Amino acid sequence: MNVPEDLHFASTHEWLRLDGDTGTVGISDHAQAELTDVVYVELPKAGAKVTAKQQVCVVESVKAASDIYSPISGTITAVNEALTASPALLNTDPFGEGWIFKIKIEAGEEIENLKTPAQYREQIAGDGGAEV
Repeated sequence: MNVPEDLHFASTHEWLRLDGDTGTVGISDHAQAELTDVVYVELPKAGAKVTAKQQVCVVESVKAASDIYSPISGTITAVNEALTASPALLNTDPFGEGWIFKIKIEAGEEIENLKTPAQYREQIAGDGGAEV
């Protein structure tokens, strides 16, 4: 599984890429592989205030529907509208064109609650194929 070194991970399989006080959020390579073919993404609303671990949207695949949670508290500033027309971007490019939303971070100290790439690798190795 691809686990980029520049990201922070939630135990629920979302990733966070920091750029100053803004973060980009998506789902991990492990999550997209478990979901298989993504067919629909219910995007969150730009402008919504969210808290860490709050359910913000839903991803549906041919296999299951999965809630997506915000890894950190803040205000959603942008959503990836390309996912409406091409939800499979979550499968083909989960760390690039398949991002889900951008968030203006309010509580930077919450980043300490997220996993490092090494910790996330340990988690998915221990999942033993657990569902996302």
